[in-house]
Amino acid sequence: MQVLSPNREANRQAPPPRDDRPSVPSPRATPSQGSKLALDASAKPRRTGLQLPVSLPFDTWRRIGHQISLIADSSAWWLGDWLVYGENEYTDRYKRAVEESSLDIQTLRNYAWVARRFPVSRRRDRLSLQHHAEVAALPEHEQTLWLDRAERFNWSRNRLRSQIKAHRAAALSGRTAETARQKAVIQIDVPADQEQSWRDAARRMNRSVEEWARLILNQVATGEIPVRGVHDAKAG
Repeated sequence: MQVLSPNREANRQAPPPRDDRPSVPSPRATPSQGSKLALDASAKPRRTGLQLPVSLPFDTWRRIGHQISLIADSSAWWLGDWLVYGENEYTDRYKRAVEESSLDIQTLRNYAWVARRFPVSRRRDRLSLQHHAEVAALPEHEQTLWLDRAERFNWSRNRLRSQIKAHRAAALSGRTAETARQKAVIQIDVPADQEQSWRDAARRMNRSVEEWARLILNQVATGEIPVRGVHDAKAG
């Protein structure tokens, strides 16, 4: 027999709150869960291919593609770090190990170069090794600047490269314009009588001696006045 307290309502369990959201099936537990760099269990990787089941859901197919991309990019870092370790620890033997692995030594060295330029603490999870390679030759503060931009704006490797190229072109153009605005001072020591003849020639052309000398020298430099004609031009 059940005994109820005077407050019968207090003894009743409140019904669970109603959830009107559509039910979402729980994801199927797979061995890949918990490992960011593993493939979905529905994918069967082989040495020479990837086997996928019939009628694979689109979201699963897309997730597998993302997983493969992560593994491929991570493997580039792994290979770079692997070669750096071999170079440091097995100076006289690592090359043979590389040859036996059938890996391309130049590709490995490219990966190793990037790996050396970027300690693990400075590598960006959201960017590929190729992103890092685009900025690896830059000073560290510029590496950080460009990788920050690539992350913020979700740039591809090619977009990052084009942005850096455009920045360099603009900087070069600015330096060229600045150089054009700068003036060089050339000092020439001449006898007093020659100076007077220059001033007379400049006066006949209604120019200052500096303007006249610049004009004559430019004409000679560009070939407009042959060298053998300099004396005549100076006089008149």
